[in-house]
Amino acid sequence: MQTTSNPSVASPLAASLADEIRTQGGWISFERYMERALYTPGLGYYARGDRQFGALPASGSDFITAPELSPLFGRAVARQLEQALAATGTQALWEFGAGSGALAAQVLEALGEQITSYTIVDLSSTLRERQRQTVLERVPQHAAKLRWVTQLPERIDGVVVANELLDAMPVVLLHWDGAQWLERGVGLGTGQDAAQAFVWADRPTALRPPVESGFVPGTVIELPRQASAFITTLAGVVQRGAAFFLDYGFPEREFYHPQRVGGTLMCHRAHQADTDPLDAVGEKDITVHVDFTAIALAGQDAGMEVLGYTSQARFLFNCGLLEDLQLASDQRNVPALAAAQKLITEHEMGELFKVIGLAAAATPFEARGFTAGDRSHTL
Repeated sequence: MQTTSNPSVASPLAASLADEIRTQGGWISFERYMERALYTPGLGYYARGDRQFGALPASGSDFITAPELSPLFGRAVARQLEQALAATGTQALWEFGAGSGALAAQVLEALGEQITSYTIVDLSSTLRERQRQTVLERVPQHAAKLRWVTQLPERIDGVVVANELLDAMPVVLLHWDGAQWLERGVGLGTGQDAAQAFVWADRPTALRPPVESGFVPGTVIELPRQASAFITTLAGVVQRGAAFFLDYGFPEREFYHPQRVGGTLMCHRAHQADTDPLDAVGEKDITVHVDFTAIALAGQDAGMEVLGYTSQARFLFNCGLLEDLQLASDQRNVPALAAAQKLITEHEMGELFKVIGLAAAATPFEARGFTAGDRSHTL
């Protein structure tokens, strides 16, 4: 059993989690822990009033996403959404997990006259209010098209976009001890661990990774069970349309590479990263990289077609970012150029972030974002 350093049960969320662990016999899955840490109403990281998204720690933010980094991101993404709307004969856009609302504002500015509605699916009431304010401040003329829902409808005819959504979905943790797979969960500190509020606790499981060999003792991996289930559910709802997901991650063979012994689980707070999700529960982001092979298979198994898969840099280039950068250069807009460079350089977002496109079986098309550099064959 491994422990975490200096956690506290002083917060209401930590106390609530401790009560649940006791009620469940002293153990809950990490999947459940992550869900509670991020989404417990009023207490979880994404359910509080904090400003998670921003450029600098001084703003009170913990990390920055592409739409906050540069409006050129939303402008390029909008070109792909525009093509998808035309190809599927729809006029409605849906965004899942809209964060600060920056992407919504950018897309509405670019496509507002071409769409009838922009629906945001977000569980956080505080984030919904921030999204509303962002759109009102930047594109008030299109604010009337904005609406929010907290669950999926029975049918969607339209185009879905989600930036950094899948990485925030709770995952199962598995630990290979050299002889068997164990599910890694969370317990309460006792005995010599009594100073720790939460500790890692493993128990036998029938769950297995999708690949079988090469793991060394001590390996910890994630199973994206909820992300796959989300794609399956979405596929049953999107009757006419397409969906585009932008996130950091890898195909299966890289995601479960034998050298990735610690998995991809990370936390972010005040623009600093750490690997201890059991400390300061509810006060920092908990995230994992995306297994894009699992996403593609979930979509295909549910009847959708993979439109393409590529790096964020290549996707943005295909969607006209080079022309936007040239214009910024001609205007000598140095800040815009510097910010946009982070979207495409390999050591920033350009290579780590990927894009996958899915389409309802009834409405496949050749998506602009994947016309060059498509990596679907690697999934």
